[in-house]
Amino acid sequence: MSLVQTALDRIPEPYRSKAIQHRELLKFAIVGAITWFIDTGLVYTLKLTVLGDKPLTARLIGVLIATIASYILNREWSFRTRGGRQRHHEALWFFAISALGVGVTVVPQAVSLYILDLRVPHVSPLNQAVANFVTGQILGVLLAMAFRFWAFRRFVFPDDLRQAELHTPIG
Repeated sequence: MSLVQTALDRIPEPYRSKAIQHRELLKFAIVGAITWFIDTGLVYTLKLTVLGDKPLTARLIGVLIATIASYILNREWSFRTRGGRQRHHEALWFFAISALGVGVTVVPQAVSLYILDLRVPHVSPLNQAVANFVTGQILGVLLAMAFRFWAFRRFVFPDDLRQAELHTPIG
């Protein structure tokens, strides 16, 4: 029995049927949580060591590594029943959409740092750290996650393309 099935068996009805109905979204959210920890761990490791004065650089590196992990996990688990594209084409779409997602992720933190000026020396290091966490790790990640879920289902892992071609009327 799979881990997912074991977890589903423990959910009481009627929530179980909703979880089954939205299984793909739940798997995507779990992958998002895993990659959030990868991203957050890398960002703070870099900021507390070699990139202390470059929070956006640390953010970009964290997002890049987390995106690679996200492709592997989403391809092999969240959206494994979808697709039909060649892997290189699918990967190209995935990373292109993820690049747009990186932009969505960093915009709230960039606004906080450079428009609202919530950075040292204008605010205390603690205030900057809290603002960076809220805008980068929470708001930016949630906005990018919603965008990516929509775009991945629509463009990267659409319903099986071969099935769609079989049922498309000619003419």
